[in-house]
Amino acid sequence: IFNFLYITTQTHHIQNQNVWIGKIQELLPTNSVDEQARLVLVNAIYFKGLWEEPFDKICTCEMSFNINQKEERPVQMMCQEAKFNFAYIREAQTQVLELPYAGKELSMIILLPDEEVDLSLVENNLTFEKFMAWTKPTFMQTIEVEVFLPRFKLQENYDMESVLHRLGMVDAFQQGQADLSAMSTETDLCLSKVVHKSVLEVSEEGTEAVAASAIAIVDYCSESSPRFCADHPFLFFIRHNKTNTLLFCGRFSSP
Repeated sequence: IFNFLYITTQTHHIQNQNVWIGKIQELLPTNSVDEQARLVLVNAIYFKGLWEEPFDKICTCEMSFNINQKEERPVQMMCQEAKFNFAYIREAQTQVLELPYAGKELSMIILLPDEEVDLSLVENNLTFEKFMAWTKPTFMQTIEVEVFLPRFKLQENYDMESVLHRLGMVDAFQQGQADLSAMSTETDLCLSKVVHKSVLEVSEEGTEAVAASAIAIVDYCSESSPRFCADHPFLFFIRHNKTNTLLFCGRFSSP
């Protein structure tokens, strides 16, 4: 716990916080905390995973990423052909690919709609039950897949106060209502701000991240390797395989 009352300036305090966090740069931008702030909750997550099957940097080349039917941008596209868990969900017109991390305790799951299918349609119809069914090992095939995946880095800052209010966490932000007696003897202490920043970077070596009745239809049968080319918007998830816990999720829709 950093005590705001004994820091001479907010800038000094913010610098101390950013040094402490380290891997995520400028979690607290200059002037993001004013002189009224007494307690700031900071959340930063750092995860670095190496692929079970790394991509060869020699194979990475520039390709076009189709943001939509009219706009495209260049990306550095990684490429490899290896055995992965793969499925095609006919009802969603979506390919599902599992890229395991070293040790296979964690995996990145990618949902790639067919090129003519809008990603928002998949997002709006996706439920946790569908996701679990589509990514179940018994519904996927371990086959040779030709994979094209862009190198990318995503980062976002979130002010969590409004989100926490909607979830019912209100008293913690109100003087006289917050009960923080377990961490401070001050009776009027309450939260001033809640900051979360997530950063996720995907490269050839791996990923660096600092922050029900539906039936899956596996529909793939061919002598040649399927081509999984993520050159248009897709969803990704980082999953702890033993517990099926989703640690990160996001969408890549524009370089």
